[in-house]
Amino acid sequence: MDKKVSQLINEQINKELYSAYLYLDFANYYASVGLDGFENWYKIQAQEERDHAMLFYQYLQNNGEKVTFEAVAKPEWKVGDNKAPLKKALEHEQYVTSLINNIYSAAYEVHDFRTMQLLDWFVKEQGEEEKNASDMITKMELFGSDSKGLYMLNSELNARVYSAPSLVL
Repeated sequence: MDKKVSQLINEQINKELYSAYLYLDFANYYASVGLDGFENWYKIQAQEERDHAMLFYQYLQNNGEKVTFEAVAKPEWKVGDNKAPLKKALEHEQYVTSLINNIYSAAYEVHDFRTMQLLDWFVKEQGEEEKNASDMITKMELFGSDSKGLYMLNSELNARVYSAPSLVL
């Protein structure tokens, strides 16, 4: 495997773990304000991010590459109203998309088609993640200022269940 591609994937493992940490912090915030549905949503998001890290980890392992773990940074975001985590989540997902695109570009340069095939799944996943994050903001803008609407939205988010990714490495 190309050294640069391997390094970028290794760095992505850490970024995915940071994403999980960030989303757990969002869950923690929503728990503190009594929005258990939003808490549930972000706990599941955190699990998805941990799974993404493990997919990259396993991919490197399957290709005989050494995985090196770095410290996971403390989540940085400004607590404000109930929409603040949602806005930060969209911004963060756009950042993660740029990271995936950078790895894809590096793999493309060296004709690493196997890695590009792996990344195809992540490119699609990031499209879904950005849409979900954007939709959450829209729903909060529509219903968040109305207590009954917020209650219904919170209930909807509380019904979300985790399903592991089905990606064959």
